[in-house]
Amino acid sequence: MTKSELIARIAEKNPHLFHRDVERIVATIFEEISSALSGGDRVELRGFGAFSVKRRDARIGRNPRTGETVRVQEKHIPYFKTGKELRERLNGKV
Repeated sequence: MTKSELIARIAEKNPHLFHRDVERIVATIFEEISSALSGGDRVELRGFGAFSVKRRDARIGRNPRTGETVRVQEKHIPYFKTGKELRERLNGKV
């Protein structure tokens, strides 16, 4: 599902809301999650899952094309862990 499909589905289920308001709500939610993660915070949505940031140490990598060794810098990556309810729903236990 894309962001525009999500907006369309929410607007469809909530006909009392204007489409532009739904777009603003979805954009605000994504922006708040992004801001929290960039600030080093964890975002937990009960029953759905938790977003956090993991750190990957610097390392020596290898260019697959040339075989030359390359230094890869430390980086931070977003990480998502599913919640219990979502995991059970995906596995047909609900």
